[in-house]
Amino acid sequence: MNPFTQLVRFDPSPGDPWRANSTPIYQTATFAQESATEFGTYDYTRSGNPTRAVLETQLAQLESGERAFAFASGMAALSTLTRLVPAGGEILAGDDLYGGTYRLLEEVAPRLGIKTKYVDVTDLAAVERTIAKNTRLLLIETPTNPLQRIADIRALSKIAHKHGALLAVDNSLLSPWLQKPLELGADVVVHSATKHLCGHGDVMAGALVVREAELAEQLGFLQNAEGNALAPFDCWLLLRGMKTLGVRLDRAQKNAARIAEFLAGHPRVTRVRYAGLDSHPGRQLHYSQARGAGSLLSFETGDALVSKRIVEALKLFTISVSFGSVTSQVSLPCWMSHKSIPASVRRAHALPDDLVRISVGIECSGDLAADLAVALDALER
Repeated sequence: MNPFTQLVRFDPSPGDPWRANSTPIYQTATFAQESATEFGTYDYTRSGNPTRAVLETQLAQLESGERAFAFASGMAALSTLTRLVPAGGEILAGDDLYGGTYRLLEEVAPRLGIKTKYVDVTDLAAVERTIAKNTRLLLIETPTNPLQRIADIRALSKIAHKHGALLAVDNSLLSPWLQKPLELGADVVVHSATKHLCGHGDVMAGALVVREAELAEQLGFLQNAEGNALAPFDCWLLLRGMKTLGVRLDRAQKNAARIAEFLAGHPRVTRVRYAGLDSHPGRQLHYSQARGAGSLLSFETGDALVSKRIVEALKLFTISVSFGSVTSQVSLPCWMSHKSIPASVRRAHALPDDLVRISVGIECSGDLAADLAVALDALER
């Protein structure tokens, strides 16, 4: 089935006698049971809810997975993922991660007896050297946020599996519209569904999608036991947003390509990071495993104060920590989304203070480029 069709043609109300064309919001905590000794399909919304079931089925199908699980946030999904690692086990993570992920791995996971090591996952030899006998999870982003490094999902899955570890890929940056890590060998896909899957900046949500039934059973148990599943109304909003994922992301990606080219040719910009540019060192690898470069890019000016002036001069880019919305957003990662990473660690991982991150929306690309041109040209005055 064509992906455009798959996004909008699915059973919205399985088992509902009224056959609603839009998934109903089952806004209830409990469900009446026919018997005092035998429960039906649903009994308590923490354990299962029809609205969430439709969402999770759709997420699994879009990612070519066995099952999906929707959580109250992307961090809730990541937190549940870490529960797959036993005390004394280790997580090997990419060294260019979202700041919230780093905080979870450094300040919460150790309390559970879980150690995390970091490695440049674009260097396969380094991954081979660093992975250990007690490594249970290899956690990566590709492209990374915000440096746009590209990791080889196929090769990393082979390394992880050879050492008895799971490979989890954070796919928030591209969504299943542009990249399907499970088809490339990954075991788990992670989403901050707040981003592209929702697309309108009005839902906080996360998701895990897996390709094996045994792993699905473990995650289903954890979702129920810890009670961090997504609420029915938020599931409904997310389902509604996902229907337009293809048209939104295609438009935003086209805009992002134009903005990247504009910035790459501007004399005040010293470097542009976007996997869609011909000059990107990981471009060939990226397009061997993804259908597009997405709508997130970053650039440098050589001066953190100059970058701050540019960001604050923009009119059509909202200063915001998130990405993936229909509206364009801009941020300084070292001062916003990645501030929880210590400055010394940011420097060690080559995350520059002057980096500007742009999430390109679906506005007119000409208007966006003109806004950037005004902000950049104002530096001369």
